[in-house]
Amino acid sequence: MRFDQHLHSRHSFDCETDPEENVRRAIELDLQGLTFTEHFDTHPDEWHLCRYNDERYSADLAWLRQMYGHQLRIGKGIEVCYQPRNEGFILDHLARHTFDLVMLSVHWTQRGALHRPEDWKDIDAAAGVRIYLEAVLEAVGWARDLARQRGPVFHVLGHLDLVRRYTHRFFENDVPGIGADLVDDILRTCLEAGLVPEVNTSSIRFGTGRPMPDGSVIARYAALGGQAVAFGSDAHRPEHIAADFDTAIAIVKAAGIHHQAVFLDRRMLIVDLD
Repeated sequence: MRFDQHLHSRHSFDCETDPEENVRRAIELDLQGLTFTEHFDTHPDEWHLCRYNDERYSADLAWLRQMYGHQLRIGKGIEVCYQPRNEGFILDHLARHTFDLVMLSVHWTQRGALHRPEDWKDIDAAAGVRIYLEAVLEAVGWARDLARQRGPVFHVLGHLDLVRRYTHRFFENDVPGIGADLVDDILRTCLEAGLVPEVNTSSIRFGTGRPMPDGSVIARYAALGGQAVAFGSDAHRPEHIAADFDTAIAIVKAAGIHHQAVFLDRRMLIVDLD
């Protein structure tokens, strides 16, 4: 059973795809479900670009469920960019709306945005990786503290080592092994927070040849007691939905994980990969 739980449509600022195109593509691929995770990025440099409108988004998904819900599960998710200065605003937004899945992602560090070349000025790839992973550790620590105070707020950690996609782009080097100590702390904190790591396949089609995170990190997660991961294509175009999932599933199983976590109405279901 395959579920793609990370994809975007015209409700995200960086995507123009009609949501129906994604659903039709998922049906062609015989997926059991897909969950839209539209961007909610409150950084002041990007907030003015944010298209997230819950009323329009929910209306689109209600229509899609009516039309196609008998063929696959269509989930409503949100990808929240970690922005510590806006914690109150983010939590209020999540509390006022309904979701199947809330994904926590890190796209910004103390130096700026991962995707902007100017924010990599005067820094090498290895240092950039550590700065990014420190930000991820801070984010999952926040998720853990929230879970202890009020129950789980976030369900999935998106693309744990997204930084490798950009070191590959800017340096032609995804520096494997750098920051292993931080990755270990991140995985331990995820387990404490009840936060499931996503295996994101977008890095494969961007040329790294490996998902984020790769098999060595997934094996470490299994060794620490992790039992399930979520799979996401991070698709912004229909043809990328569930791209390279067969490769990712094989890597995950070889690393010792045999279940995927699927989220419905903010509840986790465990689905056997075998």
